Amino acid sequence: MTGLLGALLPAVPLVAGLLGLLLPPASRRHGATGGDRARATAVTLGVTGAAGALAVAVALLLTVDGPTETSSTWVDVGGLVVTLGVRLDGAAALVAVAVTAVALAVQVYSIGYLRRGPHDDVDVDHRYPPYAAQISLFTGAMLLVVVAGDLIMLLVGWEVMGLCSYLLIAHDRRLAGAPAAAMKAFLVTRVGDVGFLLGIALLGVSTGSFRIADVLAHDHSHATLTAAGLLLLAGVAGKSAQFPLHTWLPDAMAGPTPISALIHAATMVAAGVYAVARLYPLFTAAPVTLTVLGVLGAITLLLGALAATAQDDIKRVLAWSTVSQLGYMTGALAVGSPSAALFHLLTHAAFKALLFLAAGVVIHAVGTTLMSEMGGLRRSMPVTFWCTVVGLGALAGVPPLAGFWSKDGVLTVAESAALEGTGPAPSWVGWLVWIAGLVGVAITAWYAGRLLLRAFFGAPRLPLVRPHDPPAVLRWPVLLLAVPAALLGLAGFIRAFADRLRFPTVPVAGSEDGLVHLGSGVLLPLAFLLLGAGLVLLGWRRDRAADPAVALGPLRPVFARAFWLDDVQHTLVVRPVRALARAARTGDEVVVDGAVEGSGRAASGLGAGLAALHRAALPRAAAGVLAGALLIGLAAALVGVNR
Repeated sequence: MTGLLGALLPAVPLVAGLLGLLLPPASRRHGATGGDRARATAVTLGVTGAAGALAVAVALLLTVDGPTETSSTWVDVGGLVVTLGVRLDGAAALVAVAVTAVALAVQVYSIGYLRRGPHDDVDVDHRYPPYAAQISLFTGAMLLVVVAGDLIMLLVGWEVMGLCSYLLIAHDRRLAGAPAAAMKAFLVTRVGDVGFLLGIALLGVSTGSFRIADVLAHDHSHATLTAAGLLLLAGVAGKSAQFPLHTWLPDAMAGPTPISALIHAATMVAAGVYAVARLYPLFTAAPVTLTVLGVLGAITLLLGALAATAQDDIKRVLAWSTVSQLGYMTGALAVGSPSAALFHLLTHAAFKALLFLAAGVVIHAVGTTLMSEMGGLRRSMPVTFWCTVVGLGALAGVPPLAGFWSKDGVLTVAESAALEGTGPAPSWVGWLVWIAGLVGVAITAWYAGRLLLRAFFGAPRLPLVRPHDPPAVLRWPVLLLAVPAALLGLAGFIRAFADRLRFPTVPVAGSEDGLVHLGSGVLLPLAFLLLGAGLVLLGWRRDRAADPAVALGPLRPVFARAFWLDDVQHTLVVRPVRALARAARTGDEVVVDGAVEGSGRAASGLGAGLAALHRAALPRAAAGVLAGALLIGLAAALVGVNR
């Protein structure tokens, strides 16, 4: 029963999404008008709700049955086997519940967000049905990654998510920057996916099967594990926005805000972290892969946090914060705790979905994404304000909110790896992740405080705008997400539920499970938290009209442009590729097309010459024949006269 429900979990939204995209709307089939949006809404809400119910049912059954796996051979080519089946454990169940919960909140929120109004075009009703179908497909693809028992099936979900991200970011292709942002997200993640595909192929060929259980149980050579692990990390860096393939994520903010919430909280970026946790024994057997992951995670953590300090667009602040929080997750994986990484993934899903949907409410209310044009929203939008306070507090790690517990779990295992060498990677990786994480706590508190002060405090900077809290269809998803953002990290609840679900854990010094643990260094993160919050508050108290980012001085443009890494990629990659494409086009036009067209022109010229020759020879031949006939006739006449 558990296996059947696990198989239905991704199948239901996948099938519904495909049918929604492939079948023509009723208005086209029957001439009806006005009902397509309502039907799409009902179907997608029902499908996502059903998937959520299945995820909860699977989680409850796992508390009784324990981890479950089903498998049947799908393809067997020369002894290389691809299977169909699911692999269910506590981690899969919890992540599936989080994915469906956020997806359902986004679906409900989208009903009110994508509507006709002063900021929406009249075609929004026509664009909504494919939008809703694409969200269902996106959700199903992530759930396929979560429950897949075979690497090929995981890869299918992985790639479908890439396609859905492209379609949804470019939902309204008339918006400036949306098509380019969608293409950038698609291409940058494809760069990493090439490595991911090769890593899967290498593991499958080495094992003789792509079934995850077989791959994990197989005795691979160290060289194979290292090569495959590094190739897989390329895909992880792309999907989970790790340095240097992180540049697509902030630009993806050109898409609708609900889609930003879905990408940042439940799908896409979570896939890379989850994939490493899923295949973690392979990475621990090749510690160099975790060393690389730790270095990339520490760089990403600090890079994202620093870039968030100088953004004016509220969505880009949240986007860069996602980049930074993903660095905490990969850092936890590098120092030996997939449980801490997945726990932070779950709490991040709650508070980041909350923050994006709250930001969407603000954007709808004031008509801008720029914090420099906001201010004073605390009194006019009290519900949105307090929900944002909860989300930003969880993001910064304020106790007892969810982010405090999960971030402390990451810092605790990093501390143990640094001081006691408990991690699979060298101890210096633990030091790197721990120090970067502590500094990141202070920076996160600083930019979270700046966002709150710029948007909700001070004098309104748009006096003609009369903002107010949103209608129920927008308000309730935000309110409901505030509950797990505040309460998900309660240690007793998480530890008990995790034990019942047999959540995978890696022991660390001083902790039985490494999942939720107030480490000996808890006061140090709190000190960094207070330092960051105090600095931004001190700057604001001095001049409430000024942006606290002015304190960054000459570093502000550096952080605002994220150290110009986008420009570096454009110079080193985009321009050479475009130049190569232009050269290939020129070669095709000049050499290939030139040869084809030249041979045609030569044949035409030869034919024209022959034709001209024949046209010129025919009169001469006729004249010769006539002259000959005359001569013959004249000769015959003379012979007759002589006789």
